[in-house]
Amino acid sequence: MNQNTTTPAAQPERGSRRGFEHSEGLRALLIRLHEEGRWAWRHDPEVAALMQYAADKYAALARRHGLDPWEAAAAAFDAMRTGAVRRADDPWAVITRAVKVTCIAEERANGLLCSVHQARRPKFSAHHDAERFSDRENPLTDYHESFAIPAPDYFAEPETSETSVRVGQAIEDAVALFHLLGWPVEAARGGMEYLVTRLAESASRAQAFESLRRDYHARALLDIPASSWLAMLRVVLGSPDPNQAHTSAARGVLHRLVIGEPLRALLVDDVVLSEVVLSAPDGGGCRGCE
Repeated sequence: MNQNTTTPAAQPERGSRRGFEHSEGLRALLIRLHEEGRWAWRHDPEVAALMQYAADKYAALARRHGLDPWEAAAAAFDAMRTGAVRRADDPWAVITRAVKVTCIAEERANGLLCSVHQARRPKFSAHHDAERFSDRENPLTDYHESFAIPAPDYFAEPETSETSVRVGQAIEDAVALFHLLGWPVEAARGGMEYLVTRLAESASRAQAFESLRRDYHARALLDIPASSWLAMLRVVLGSPDPNQAHTSAARGVLHRLVIGEPLRALLVDDVVLSEVVLSAPDGGGCRGCE
């Protein structure tokens, strides 16, 4: 028998063992690290390879937002240590969403010269990026309205603020409605402020509804699920169907509050109650209804 004959080594079945680059392999690794305690992330030999893989995986996403790949890897690291990722159907999908939201907030924070926490809130992210006085050829004082001092008009009638007060109170009542019916107060207020701002900029309510429905950037900043966001639009703005333009379904709660309908009347409206409670981002539930 010829002893020099070599036989190829047995190759393992392709896909028989999956590493952390697959969702189930990642889940198994995260569960093991969680069970081993707080120091497992520092000493486990697989952690370094996992974070290098995350940096490579999200490098393009990070650069798109002007960030270093390791900043995206840090966001992935924060997400990996949460129980939501370990229990998710697809852990990598949840991590990718978390990294994307963080990258958007980091980019806005760098432009606005504020913290990432503030950049996630619509009241700050709606502003434009900071500019230096030297960024433009003409001095800022020559054209910016903030430095203009209009001449006083002694014959002008004082502006009435009755409408603005009524609208402001309607917005506060709408936020209270969503909060009482199970929405986190930050999600309710942030979504309402952003919605009203876009409504004021639109030519019609239907145009505002359609624009906000496709505003994925707003949903990412507000961190509101798509189903909850659409429910808020329907409740606040009413149905956009032109065939229902002259029906009660077309009147949203904002319109009803502005024309003087009290908040207590909305709290006994079964249609409004079911829509808001069932669409709450944390799974629904009415505060004080137990």
